[in-house]
Amino acid sequence: MKIQSICCLGAGYVGGPTMAMIAAKCPGITVTVCDMNQQRIDAWNSDELPVYEPGLQEVVESARGRNLHFTTDIRAAIAAADLIFVCVGTPTKSYGIGAGRAADLRYIESAARIIAEVSEGHKIIVEKSTIPVKTATAIQAILAANSSTGATFQVLSNPEFLAEGTAVADMENPDRILIGGEQTPDGQAALEALVSVYANWVPREKIITTNLWSSELSKLVANAFLAQRISSINSISALCEATGADVDEVSRAIGADSRIGPKFLKSSVGFGGSCFQKDILNLVYLCESFNLAEAAAYWRSVVTMNDWQKSRFVEKIVRTLFNTVSGKRIAVLGFAFKKDTNDTRESAAIHIVRNLVAENAHVIIYDPRVPVETIHRDLLEVGVPQDIIDFNVEITSDPYTACSGAHALATLTEWDEFRNLDFARIHDLMLKPAFVFDGRAILPTATLKALGFETFVIGKGQ
Repeated sequence: MKIQSICCLGAGYVGGPTMAMIAAKCPGITVTVCDMNQQRIDAWNSDELPVYEPGLQEVVESARGRNLHFTTDIRAAIAAADLIFVCVGTPTKSYGIGAGRAADLRYIESAARIIAEVSEGHKIIVEKSTIPVKTATAIQAILAANSSTGATFQVLSNPEFLAEGTAVADMENPDRILIGGEQTPDGQAALEALVSVYANWVPREKIITTNLWSSELSKLVANAFLAQRISSINSISALCEATGADVDEVSRAIGADSRIGPKFLKSSVGFGGSCFQKDILNLVYLCESFNLAEAAAYWRSVVTMNDWQKSRFVEKIVRTLFNTVSGKRIAVLGFAFKKDTNDTRESAAIHIVRNLVAENAHVIIYDPRVPVETIHRDLLEVGVPQDIIDFNVEITSDPYTACSGAHALATLTEWDEFRNLDFARIHDLMLKPAFVFDGRAILPTATLKALGFETFVIGKGQ
């Protein structure tokens, strides 16, 4: 089956960039990205994209209006497509059975019902969203029960492994493309049709094909393993601080072992993003569902360690500032969960700011990419009352303004610009003694100390 038209349901961090790259690399395929959110679609059709990724604007502009289109006309796009990517949200459930652990699949189900309603002929449905194992079975059942036109469907799993901040480079030259399909002639034909799309720019040896269940599970496991490494090195960062060791030196030493490798061994205030915590909790729930209590407890501990790292950082600030931050100004540099993205989902900064204002601190936040309304929304969602946000949280567009009159400065995102700030000027602006809490270990420690800062760096013995 030759793919001539692709539809993507969901214009978020996965759907928009992925479809832009496919359109750019496959000029003979019409790619239509759909979303019910008119504001988001308008942004994709503008010069101010809703997703910030280095290089993404150029990729979008290279194909938009040619074979890449963004629309809210979901039904028309589905009807015209040979292949439909499902890139809708799968947040952790906040209610009912599995609350706090299981994935909420209501958007997946809604997508399947719309596809069944408007489809004719043969369609290939591709799970791109992060989902639990066996979700394909649910999608197949919904499609079969709700199609009144005699349409036929094949469901594939094609999880995304993009890292925000490097998504364009990851798509341009991926480590691998993973596609799972049914082990039947029709399933393998559908699988090869999707392989042929990626083969326009990805070497065939990098395209891994598996059965459906292996593909669905691999996404959760990949993120769980990466998060596990971060939690592991963060646990060691606490030991380094207590013993006088340097966590970066420890990381370099163990990362030189080819069996371990150097990646994801950078200590910080904790991992964030849309995937790590959500996918680990989903894995925990799956293990519990299959009565694998010990496996569930093991993976739950990865999240527990991550939460502890954030709490420990706040406790260090409070203890160092003479056991109280009440009424004190704390400058926070960075609110995104990592550099080179405007995504704040599960950002460590959200929880650290929440805990600081709970101690009656006055927090001034600077981030070069995160808008004011996003910061306000995130703090409201973690329980910070609106009156506290209005009274104890300031947001500024200038890092020096954030530091003016501050008792302490905390770096929570590793933006490159923070490395090159005028720290002599910042020292002059701050109250004395001026404290720095480097939660990303990116600042020039020797320079800070020479200027007179009292400096704490995550994972460094004092």
